[in-house]
Amino acid sequence: MLATMAAGLGLVSCQEKGTSQEQKGQDSTKQGNAGQKKQKHNPASKAVLPIVVSTWYHGLAANEEAMKVVQEGGKAIDAIEKGLRVTEADAKGTTVGIGGAPDRDGHVTLDACIMDETGNAGSVCFLEDIVHPISVARRVMDKTPHVMLAGEGARQFALAEGFKKTDLLTEKSKEDWQKWLKEKQYKPIINVENHDTISMLAIDKKGDISGGCTTSGLAYKMRGRVGDSPIIGAGLYVDNEVGGACATGLGEAVMKTLGSFLIVELMRQGYTPQEACEEGVRRIVAKQQFKDMQIGYLAIDKKGNHGAYCIHKGFNYALYQSDKNKMFDADYWVKK
Repeated sequence: MLATMAAGLGLVSCQEKGTSQEQKGQDSTKQGNAGQKKQKHNPASKAVLPIVVSTWYHGLAANEEAMKVVQEGGKAIDAIEKGLRVTEADAKGTTVGIGGAPDRDGHVTLDACIMDETGNAGSVCFLEDIVHPISVARRVMDKTPHVMLAGEGARQFALAEGFKKTDLLTEKSKEDWQKWLKEKQYKPIINVENHDTISMLAIDKKGDISGGCTTSGLAYKMRGRVGDSPIIGAGLYVDNEVGGACATGLGEAVMKTLGSFLIVELMRQGYTPQEACEEGVRRIVAKQQFKDMQIGYLAIDKKGNHGAYCIHKGFNYALYQSDKNKMFDADYWVKK
């Protein structure tokens, strides 16, 4: 009765209004998709599972270890942890794990996060004296009701879990830091050629997705600085219904746009992984001073298609798919 009277007066109920607005949105999306002649895909992308993909050249060795787990029928989350541990243990690297560049006071502090197919996640930040922050993040996810532990609390938790206390500052990193101390020019900007964070995504034989990030952060950063790598939704995000995304580069820019979450949500709306990565970069260049910083994104969908995009030329990634582990150069925004 009331509905009939309301209709006669030209009124619309809240439920009808919501339905009407939802329908308009759907119609608009349909019109947009209809007007889009062809979706953009990464030239190297193909819908093949399983898949492991990670950032930078050090991703090759990490991919090898991760794919061993997957090929043996293991879970993607285990592959992520084991793969990233390879990079963390490489003392020759100066941006991840042992041997990482210290902060301006000479302390090596590490950040990491991990996320599985169920949406569970674990993270540590500002962690000292522990070689494998990715494994500590995994323990946070599996053994605590929390998502993130920081600083001394994260360190105490790691030691209680049996992780060995280790001096992370190698002689090489110490020498480089001492050279920097002569001028102390602190510039929280990543050079466009800097190869830093390793971020990894994987889909196992069951079709489940997981991801992880690990880093020592910006070289000679201010004491206490934490970037995007341990932040779920910024440096990493996965959704088992859609796909996953991860980031590398200047963390502050990624944090301001929640880049990985954005990219996954764009894929949920129908974007290809490549289109979603490109839009993620566009969100940054539209509002931030991007000329002196590098951001790189990787994304995969549930079928195994992938995308990669960055601000400046120079970002590359390791892709293990169809029994081949190869490096690829990402397309980029700034064209000279």
